[in-house]
Amino acid sequence: MIRCLCRIKTVTIRPAAPKVRYCLLATLAMCVTCACAPPRYNTVHTADPAAYAAKSPTQRSYNVFGVWYYPIPSALGFVEAGLASWYGPGFHGKQTSNGESYDMHALTAAHKTLPLGTLVKVARTDTGKSVVVRLNDRGPFVAGRIIDLSYRAAQALEMIGSGTAPVRIEALQRVTEKRHDGQSVWTPEPIPDFRSGIFTIPVGVYDASAEAVMVRKRLGGEGHDVRIVRVETPTGGRYRVCVGRYQDLIEAHISAAHLREAGYAEACVITLGQPETSRPLE
Repeated sequence: MIRCLCRIKTVTIRPAAPKVRYCLLATLAMCVTCACAPPRYNTVHTADPAAYAAKSPTQRSYNVFGVWYYPIPSALGFVEAGLASWYGPGFHGKQTSNGESYDMHALTAAHKTLPLGTLVKVARTDTGKSVVVRLNDRGPFVAGRIIDLSYRAAQALEMIGSGTAPVRIEALQRVTEKRHDGQSVWTPEPIPDFRSGIFTIPVGVYDASAEAVMVRKRLGGEGHDVRIVRVETPTGGRYRVCVGRYQDLIEAHISAAHLREAGYAEACVITLGQPETSRPLE
């Protein structure tokens, strides 16, 4: 695992609204992860570098112990229950997934798929004790565990001795204080909802247009809506094959999982609105 410190201003937080329990989260997590590669921590090696490079480094898919993980773009309404663990001296000072240095004495934590930088409330379901932490790392990669806490956060939950504890985690809304006419004005910073938009699924990128056309014909024969986009790269033009247009991110991820199961291993979800140097082919 990769670890860190994040020093942030003290802020007041309150639960994000609306409090939507994602009943579909477990299904989505199953749909968007698949086995691959040897057991090492690797960033994804995709055949479509343009789509991959457009994503924030902390939002790119990654591989641990032969399993691909696909970070979700929004923490809106996120609630999850399971086991919390903690990590300390062995990782102190080492780099975390967002590039910071892990500080075991800071209130930070690791999560496999939530956006890094998210503030989450972690509450023990057996004692009621709770703490607010900032996500700056990926993990834990042990079955049944949903969050890896810093040493300080584990102390706050009184779980140093036991090593793990049953918890419920909830994404929070941050509220910052501003002064206006000598009085405090609290301004909420809602977690943006990226679930709605226009999404598509690139399944591969090819040097020759003839290869892309063959793939388009094969997918089109299976009933898919397919288009080819020419992508300009430093080494010249390449041809990306994209499947479908979706307005719901979860639906797009489920379709991408089905395409990977059908043999299109590089299928992933991108937004049609993201910046890129490309143009559709006639």
